[in-house]
Amino acid sequence: MRVGIGYDIHRLVEGRRLILGGVEIPHTKGLLGHSDADALLHAVADALLGAAALGDIGTHFPDFDPQWKDADSQKILAAVVEMLRRKGLRPVSVDCNIIAQKPKLAPYIPAMRDNIARLCGLDISRVSVKARTNEGLGEIGRGEAIACQCVALVEE
Repeated sequence: MRVGIGYDIHRLVEGRRLILGGVEIPHTKGLLGHSDADALLHAVADALLGAAALGDIGTHFPDFDPQWKDADSQKILAAVVEMLRRKGLRPVSVDCNIIAQKPKLAPYIPAMRDNIARLCGLDISRVSVKARTNEGLGEIGRGEAIACQCVALVEE
């Protein structure tokens, strides 16, 4: 068994779609990034890469590579799961936190869990996604950013 930790944070800006866990969420702002800026899927990908000792998401999907400009982060996570498979590894479970002051995310969590489970080849019972606020503190609390954390368990 191997454990990895993933983290991602993106600034919220006008003129972008808000996508978390592969789910588009109605909001006045979206996450700024080279790809679709899905901080949740980026954190999951980073946790899996860490567990496999394969570096980080920036190494494999750099923000200067035009191939990943506006890319669907579901493709990034699927590619990471394939990297693990080629190394003889497979995801066992993931536990994720989304830290966002707004919008309220509870209605979208089941779809996020479904997407992550499908992409990682897991039963839904092995995928946890939790949403919390930052109690009004810092850039997240002011509604300027959204951060995500993930812990992943991987087995050989």
